[in-house]
Amino acid sequence: MINLVWLVPLLPLLGFLINGLGRNKFSKNTIGFVGSAVMFCAFVFSVGIFFALSGSSVKSHEVFLFDWISAGKLHIPMSFLVDPLSAVMLLIITGIGFLIHLYSVGYMHDDAGFGKFFSYLNLFIFFMLLLVLGSNYIVMFIGWEGVGLCSYLLIGFWYTNSAYASAAKKAFVMNRIGDLGFLLGVFLIFFFFGSVEYSKVFPLAAKTVSGNEIIVLITLFLFIGACGKSAQLPLFTWLPDAMAGPTPVSALIHAATMVTAGIYMIARSSILFDLAPLTQHVITIVGLSTAIIAAIIALTQTDIKKVLAYSTVSQLGYMFIGLGVGAYNGAFFHVITHAFFKALLFLCAGSVIHALHHQQDMRHMGGLRKKLPITFLTMLIGTIAIAGLPPFSGFFSKDEILAHLYQTNKFYWGIALFGALLTAFYMFRMLFLTFYGKYRGSHHAEEKIHESPKSMTIPLVVLAVLSAIGGLINVPEVLGGSSCLAKWLSPVVAQHKITLHHTEEYVLMAISVVGVLISIAFAYQKYVKKHHVPVADEAHRPFVAKVSYHKFYLDELYEMLFTKPLNVISEFLYRIVDTKIIDGLVNAFGVGATEGSKVLRLLQSGNVGFYILMMVFGIISLLLYTFLSVS
Repeated sequence: MINLVWLVPLLPLLGFLINGLGRNKFSKNTIGFVGSAVMFCAFVFSVGIFFALSGSSVKSHEVFLFDWISAGKLHIPMSFLVDPLSAVMLLIITGIGFLIHLYSVGYMHDDAGFGKFFSYLNLFIFFMLLLVLGSNYIVMFIGWEGVGLCSYLLIGFWYTNSAYASAAKKAFVMNRIGDLGFLLGVFLIFFFFGSVEYSKVFPLAAKTVSGNEIIVLITLFLFIGACGKSAQLPLFTWLPDAMAGPTPVSALIHAATMVTAGIYMIARSSILFDLAPLTQHVITIVGLSTAIIAAIIALTQTDIKKVLAYSTVSQLGYMFIGLGVGAYNGAFFHVITHAFFKALLFLCAGSVIHALHHQQDMRHMGGLRKKLPITFLTMLIGTIAIAGLPPFSGFFSKDEILAHLYQTNKFYWGIALFGALLTAFYMFRMLFLTFYGKYRGSHHAEEKIHESPKSMTIPLVVLAVLSAIGGLINVPEVLGGSSCLAKWLSPVVAQHKITLHHTEEYVLMAISVVGVLISIAFAYQKYVKKHHVPVADEAHRPFVAKVSYHKFYLDELYEMLFTKPLNVISEFLYRIVDTKIIDGLVNAFGVGATEGSKVLRLLQSGNVGFYILMMVFGIISLLLYTFLSVS
């Protein structure tokens, strides 16, 4: 079964080709069926591969496809690596990908670009599978660049809207900045180890002394790549703007798959990062800063998708905190649980937007509990999960990261815990503003509100179940579990166990749970009891709220520091260097040839006598030249 792993990425690629070529010929039902069916089949194969691997004594299988690049010492095969890490990623990508494809059948049914949308989704899945299956950094990089391309296509799917097209360009450019760092890291890996194959690089790295300057440089470059793809400071501002794409895109790319690529890459390279304490410290600081800043920004946002976008950035920050303190299992565990509850939350938001005819402002929502009962119940489960209340999935994964952080640096733990409390507050703020109180939109719009079709609600129910019970795959020993995920990943990922006393762990969990409950109670008091609605008038907004609402003015800062100077330089290069100098030089040759020909053409008078005279002069000149050269 493992040897058939090449079928998993091939199926979405076939879906892309079929729907892409037949988008104007096939019916929407056919396109939806093909796009979803290839994903379901890929998921079935992924499940088979997972169980085949779990039943095998060998936990790492390299499936060779063909020789790809051979140049001197550089040898890069196109081959796939099936091990515990990639096997779990296959289940996440294909499983949640299938649910989102199914959801998209209902959500995008009335869109004119239905076929194009499904072909793009299938292509994205293909590249994401390449990223996680590649047995070397170059195949990973091909998938890495591919998902960047597909995110550009999907974010700017409604490209006739200039703001959406600009959001797509912003995502593409900011990702390229990170990708350059990743590529430089790969070059250094080949320079230092003589290979880019995991099977050759990691054993050599294990023999390297901790703190080696080249290893530190390699990991810093790889981390820059992860910052771009996984939206960390200072490269996170593209992700909130990426909400311009259709909601299923937000769920697939910016919750469950693409933005976790950076975490996957670092977890895959955990041997390298374990040898670079400086890089790990940088990762911790950046992750912590991102988690807190994004959480503060989310507190005041009024667009339901923007709240979830900044929530994603914040949660990715927690994953990087886990990576920075060596909690690779905890970070990857949070990747899994986050995929469940964040995909659920985005799809629930899409259900609300669909019901309200594309209204995304929470100030014009409210009172939707009875009108959208399935959406409300599933979104409540997702909100509880991300808030970190037991026994829902987010509790187990987030608390594992916090426990590792506590034994590493208690001050950092306090900041991260504060961020977790902010998460609970802004998520329940979103829930209460959307579903509680009275409907704040028009009466005409209220009469048309209805629950979404089954093609949209069934994925919500499945993801809600996973969000509720998903944490059980890695229940810690202190709570009577056996840390199944940690044992599963142990052959691949570097292991660092929690050394805290059980009493300390219980106290940390209790502090976290009590703090979350207080945050929820505060949100309930403000937005349900007091019926508070965020003000639209900028003048009545407090200074701190204004700074938060405007995202710490980071976009304006980047505009001033980078965009405007680059525009000025570009304008100068265009008007002076390009137009005046380069074009002037090229045009000068053309003008010189034209003007010179005007003089030379006078020699072509048509007078035979003149031609004979010139011939005589020529003969005399040749004779003189010969005579002088001989003498």
